[in-house]
Amino acid sequence: MKGQSRRKGRAKHNKPQRVEESLQPKHSIKHKKHANHSPASSNPPKSSSSSFLDKVKARLAGGHFRMINEKLYTCTGKEALNYFKEDPDLFNMYHTGYQEQMSHWPEQPVNRILKWLKDRSSSLIVADFGCGDARLAKNVKNKVLSFDLVSNNPSVIACDMSNVPLDSSSVDVAVFCLSLMGTNYSSYLQEAYRVLKPSGWLLIAEVKSRFDPNNGGADPNQFTKAVCEMGFTSELKDFANKMFALLYFKKKEKQNSKGREIEWPELKPCIYKRR
Repeated sequence: MKGQSRRKGRAKHNKPQRVEESLQPKHSIKHKKHANHSPASSNPPKSSSSSFLDKVKARLAGGHFRMINEKLYTCTGKEALNYFKEDPDLFNMYHTGYQEQMSHWPEQPVNRILKWLKDRSSSLIVADFGCGDARLAKNVKNKVLSFDLVSNNPSVIACDMSNVPLDSSSVDVAVFCLSLMGTNYSSYLQEAYRVLKPSGWLLIAEVKSRFDPNNGGADPNQFTKAVCEMGFTSELKDFANKMFALLYFKKKEKQNSKGREIEWPELKPCIYKRR
């Protein structure tokens, strides 16, 4: 064969080419040593089929996350609770996708809330509405009551955010960190008002685009007005971060007398784009 005659002619003076090594007979000893130490043989490249399957799995996971995410923004809290009761694995799928999306943010809003809490007394009792992985409870000395639609650990209570198992005027701080997702989000805030003590704090972190009236979001002034009509005072509005907005309210000492119905603005659903 032509390839064999080429090897005979070069064997005395030149090292065999890598392709030629693969053609060497098994009984050949002269070049076997070199083949065993070839970087290519010790670290075989990842097969293209395996890489393709990984990409397909990632796309499927991303597609499931976006489907669940859109569902949570376009249904009531009660419907979301029943949705996850039927298939709790969907909750884990959602939070896996959520963490992947959040990994692209230069700053996490929960870290800002953590810092706010750590700068204050550890005696403050906190209610974390839509706690996710309960990061607040894990990172502060305060007593934190963690609520979400599904409980993956004993410290989290599964419930509808508009009906948490707490007594009225029993907590000092109520937190909504990217969790005003239901179409009836106002009932979550009304529940927070119920469980907060007078002068208690309401902390809201939300995706900034939800408060951008130029792109379909709610007018932040209208939203603030609605919260204040419920019985809060606006203490701080922070829109400096490009990804999220922070709103801090304080419950009034004296409760408002029941008046006209509050007009709540519609909060734009946060639909994640494909990457």
